[in-house]
Amino acid sequence: MSSFDLIVIGAGPGGYVCAFRAAQLGLRVALVEKRPTLGGTCLNVGCIPSKALLHSTEQFAFAQHHAAAHGIKLGAVELDLAVLLKKKDDVVAKLVAGVAQLAKARKITVIPGTASFCSASEIAVAGDAGSGSETRLTAKNIVIATGSAPVALPFLKFDDTTVVSSDQAIAFPAVPKKLVVVGGGAIGLELGSVWSRLGAEVTVVEFLPKLIAAYDDDVVRAYTRLLTKQGLRIEVNAKVTGFANGILTAERDGKTLAFPADQVLVAVGRRPFTDGLALEQAGVQLDEKKRIKVDDHLRTTAAGVWAIGDVVAGPMLAHKAEEDGVAVAEWIAGQAGHVNWDLVPAIVYTDPEVASVGLGEDAAKAAGRAVNVGRFNFAANGRAIAADATDGFVKIIADAKTDRILGAQILGRGAGELISEVVTHMEYGGSAEDLGRTIHAHPTMSEAVKEAGLAVGKRAIHAL
Repeated sequence: MSSFDLIVIGAGPGGYVCAFRAAQLGLRVALVEKRPTLGGTCLNVGCIPSKALLHSTEQFAFAQHHAAAHGIKLGAVELDLAVLLKKKDDVVAKLVAGVAQLAKARKITVIPGTASFCSASEIAVAGDAGSGSETRLTAKNIVIATGSAPVALPFLKFDDTTVVSSDQAIAFPAVPKKLVVVGGGAIGLELGSVWSRLGAEVTVVEFLPKLIAAYDDDVVRAYTRLLTKQGLRIEVNAKVTGFANGILTAERDGKTLAFPADQVLVAVGRRPFTDGLALEQAGVQLDEKKRIKVDDHLRTTAAGVWAIGDVVAGPMLAHKAEEDGVAVAEWIAGQAGHVNWDLVPAIVYTDPEVASVGLGEDAAKAAGRAVNVGRFNFAANGRAIAADATDGFVKIIADAKTDRILGAQILGRGAGELISEVVTHMEYGGSAEDLGRTIHAHPTMSEAVKEAGLAVGKRAIHAL
């Protein structure tokens, strides 16, 4: 039986980052992963392949619809889907190989197989199915970082061919003629955009009254208009009831809706994945939403067992899992780990992107907070005009008395990059004035963030 200072179960962004930080701090670490490659859902079938597809299809859409306006004359623009998918696979292969190389360089023991608890300090790792092999490992500290899995609807079970999750929707062998996306969140909208650009007729069916429900109404209205302009059909307030004979049915206001579909992507959320871990053997308890119970230092109900990322409460985002992993490694090593869970940015990587952090205007007002809001349109930004990126705007929400930034929402090209500046100012308790007085290079898209900060105090320079 092998013994370690730390065992990490799951090699996604949370798990491998936790293992890497622990190794930096001098701990002897084992990293257990059931996939043949490291990187978890994010690198293998999630964040990274979907972003590769989004980038490639943005180039395809530009060549088809926008190149001529820039004086770029092209012949017939044709899709080679096999090459496009291979490009995506090459990106994934490069990154997972990089993670493996880093693990080796840090002298982390990588153990392939599926882990289950024998006790709070011992796990069994089963090898390939049918091999009958099992490895026993012990450690004073064990971190659960097993991530999440797609949620299936009881009346719309995955068959991995016609009714699929995002795992299959990153690798359709042919462009669907008619694709129905169930769920108007980030995953559904991103993959819906990918296949729409490649020629599919895409319909997004959302149960709630609006897409990306956590965002402010004005952001969602503008975003929905832009997606519709791009060719996506958006159906909200629609409760899906079933799928049969190539027709997805839904109800709205007592009426039955019918949407023809060659394939259906179910993207209604993800669930914590703790299947097969035998948590009861370790004394690890779940909450009412089947998440692992943890305290404010991510310790579970079992001494020496920790949990991070998607298996605990909070947003199911790779960067949140990474910060969890770093903090836990530092706590285990006796250092002062820290995560500010109030400042986890969220991004939808369509074109334009949508990004947010902290409180939105609607949520702040619903909570009774007196706020001042600054807004600046990219249509008044020089770099945006030059780059054909004038859709959208920046909103900064600040406390009406103190001017402290409470949150921000950005709709526009590169919003996911731009939001980081606001997160930085919020991390030290910065004000809208601090943001507005920060020098920004000209011409850049980021000047819109500065102007929105100034607009909180009605001092925007390039807007009335």
